Amino acid sequence: MPVYHVGMRSSLLTHERGYRITALRDLTDSTVLFRLKPNVSQSQIAIWAQTAKEMVGKIPGDYPNYIGLVSLQAGQPLSICIPRAKGFDMGLVAVLEKAEDVTTYAVHPAHLEVHKMREELCDDTLAYDLEF
Repeated sequence: MPVYHVGMRSSLLTHERGYRITALRDLTDSTVLFRLKPNVSQSQIAIWAQTAKEMVGKIPGDYPNYIGLVSLQAGQPLSICIPRAKGFDMGLVAVLEKAEDVTTYAVHPAHLEVHKMREELCDDTLAYDLEF
């Protein structure tokens, strides 16, 4: 399983549908950290993460022929990072093709479903979007 560190990625990204994205300078990373409520089970976390990953391919870009949500990875921190995680015990990194796609992503029904799950499972959230 790959280890992701915010801001680090290969020079070429291939979407799961086979689209090749070479203009990485235009991509936007949406990094979100979550502080889970007490007693959230591992199965609830797994269902939430899987539902989030299934948004890829469902959320289009703002322009014709744009992918929108290119990829999404979600999971819990590596054990070495837990002392520095400030109590955040889940995170995701979503890669969007353009900064404008963040708006489409935020209001899309697939994202709103994941957002509703987040409200049920989390006490706190920190979101940080970067354009490269």
